[in-house]
Amino acid sequence: MNYWLDLFTGTTWREFKEAGANVSGFRPKQENQAKQMKAGDIFLCYLTGVMRWVGALEIVSRSTDTRKIWKEQDFPVRFNVKPLVLLEPEHGIPMEQLEGRVQFYKNSKDRGKFKGFVRQSLKLFQNPEDGVLIFSLMQEAEKTPVSRPVDPKKLARKPLYKVEQKKGASKQATLVSVPEPEEIVHFSMHGVQESIERATTRHTEIQHLLLILGAELGLDVWVARNDRSKKWRGATLGSLPKMQEQIPNQFNEATTRTIELIDVLWLSGNSIVAAFEVECTTSVYSGLLRMSDLMALQPNLDIDLYVVAPDERRNKVEQELLRPTFSLREKPLARICGFLPFSVLCEKLEGVRKLGLSGSLKPTFLKTTAEFFTDDENSENE
Repeated sequence: MNYWLDLFTGTTWREFKEAGANVSGFRPKQENQAKQMKAGDIFLCYLTGVMRWVGALEIVSRSTDTRKIWKEQDFPVRFNVKPLVLLEPEHGIPMEQLEGRVQFYKNSKDRGKFKGFVRQSLKLFQNPEDGVLIFSLMQEAEKTPVSRPVDPKKLARKPLYKVEQKKGASKQATLVSVPEPEEIVHFSMHGVQESIERATTRHTEIQHLLLILGAELGLDVWVARNDRSKKWRGATLGSLPKMQEQIPNQFNEATTRTIELIDVLWLSGNSIVAAFEVECTTSVYSGLLRMSDLMALQPNLDIDLYVVAPDERRNKVEQELLRPTFSLREKPLARICGFLPFSVLCEKLEGVRKLGLSGSLKPTFLKTTAEFFTDDENSENE
C-alpha cells in the first residue's frame, strides 16, 4: 500500500464533500502519474492556503463518473474513493505539527516550501512512515477534534484557470489567477496613522537589510530614488556603503526611469544582479508592474527578481503573480520572480551573519530560499 498526496483548496474540499466524497479528480496532464495508483492505496488530503491535513481516502478504482463536481474545473482524471477520515478545516492537522517528524519538513528551514513536496497532487510519500504518521494524526483528530481558527481568506483561496495561447501552429495551456479586489478596511484616523507609520518603518527596515547584505556580498547597491532620504536607526539609506548615485547608463530612458523606482537593486559593474520590491502597505500589483515593465523593456536581461512581503500576504502575492497579464508573457513573471516572506528572509540572513558566510556566498543563494509560484507548483487537483 502506498500513500499519495491529494491537494485541495478550501472551496474544492467543500465541493468534494457536497458531491458525496466518493470521487477524487485530477488534471488531464496527471494521467501518467495516475496510472501508478492501485486499489487500496491511500490519498492523504492537504488543504493549500490554510496548510491543514484534512482527509484520508482509500482508492477503490478508476472512475467513469462525469458529474460536474467542481464548479471551476472538471478534473477528469478520476478515482472512486472510500473516505477513511474527513475533517473540517478548523479540525485539520496543521502542517507545523509535522516539523521534525517527516522527511519534507525536517526543520524550520523547510517551512513554507516543504522541499517542494506539496506543490502538486499525486506525489508519492517516499517514506511510508510519513504517511502513516499523518493518517494516524487525522484519525486522532476525528476521534477527539481540536478546533483551531482558520483564515477565511485563505480558506476561500481562488482556483487557477486554464487559458490557451497560440504558439506557432500549436496551443499552449497556462494557468492564471483572477484576484479579488483589495478589501477596504475601516480604521479610526488614529489607527490609520499608526498602521501606516508601522508599515513604513518596516518597509525601510527591510530595504536597509537588503542594501547592507548586498554590500556585504561585494556588490554595489541602489535604493529607489524616492527613498534615498529615509533613515533606519539613524542611517540614511542613500548614504549606505556601496550605494550608487546613478543607474548603469546602457539603458534607454524608459528603462532607467522604471529601474530608478524599484525598491532595492544589487549591481555588479554595469549589470543588475537582483531587483527587490518590498510590499507592506502598497498594492502588490504596483511593484509587480514595475518588474514586468522592466522585463518588457529589456527582455534579454538575466536578473533575479523578488517580491519581499509580510508572511500573511503570501496568498495575495501568489494571486497577483498569476494574473493573466503576468502569466501570459513570453517569460511568465511567476517563473522568474520569487516570493521572500519577511520572517524567512530575516531568519536566513541572521544565520548567514552568525556563521560569517556573507563574504563567500553568491547573490543567487536567495533563489533557493524564495518561493516561485509556477504552474507546476499550483497544479492542485480539485
